[in-house]
Amino acid sequence: MASKERPPLRVVISDPKAKGESVKVKVKGVDDISYSDTMRKTKEQDRSELPIAKVNSKLADTLKLQEVGVMTLRFRIEGKKIKIPFQVKIDNSVPEGEVWVSSSLLAEAIGSTEAEAEAFRAMSWQISVDESIAVRLAGLEVGDYIDGSLLGLKGLRLKIVGGSDATGIPMHPGVPGTGRWEILLSGPPGFHPKRRGERARKSVRGRMIPDPRVERRKTALAQLNLVIAYE
Repeated sequence: MASKERPPLRVVISDPKAKGESVKVKVKGVDDISYSDTMRKTKEQDRSELPIAKVNSKLADTLKLQEVGVMTLRFRIEGKKIKIPFQVKIDNSVPEGEVWVSSSLLAEAIGSTEAEAEAFRAMSWQISVDESIAVRLAGLEVGDYIDGSLLGLKGLRLKIVGGSDATGIPMHPGVPGTGRWEILLSGPPGFHPKRRGERARKSVRGRMIPDPRVERRKTALAQLNLVIAYE
């Protein structure tokens, strides 16, 4: 019963090699690129897999996309910035300076099937994972490593650097287990002092990822933060 009450686990992945250098591209919607519900982000839930973008090898080389294969497109529509992360596929039938994505996605996101955008290697992105994956993460701790293939990043290692529950209480690397504790803190995570030497008693979670099958909604781990480990 507890697992049914548990919110989806949001996983935020950061790429420390991504510098945000962008290239202007023409984005075209095409009908033969799939766009499923699992790729759709809503107010209630994050996507569980990234949508696909096709680029030619020259653009992939320029943005250094081969290493990770995740790119962000940033659109400017009526004064608003819309950023969408994509899983990259190399296709040299795509003309130079263009990016092809699902026409359904593009129409849904910006109301058009063609647009100008800025493309750059994604600095961070997030997905939600179902219980079958969350269970496999249970027992790992802040500082441990995950095989990237578990999250669609074959050949990469991901380091657990933190997380938080639905109320924003963070995991703390100095606290064992999965429970909540009140401890005296002099810095992050959990406390950002405004004055030198300032300390405060704050609530934190243990450094271990809990088993989602035994968590309840109010105390469930809601977000897990990972960073790509290149060393």
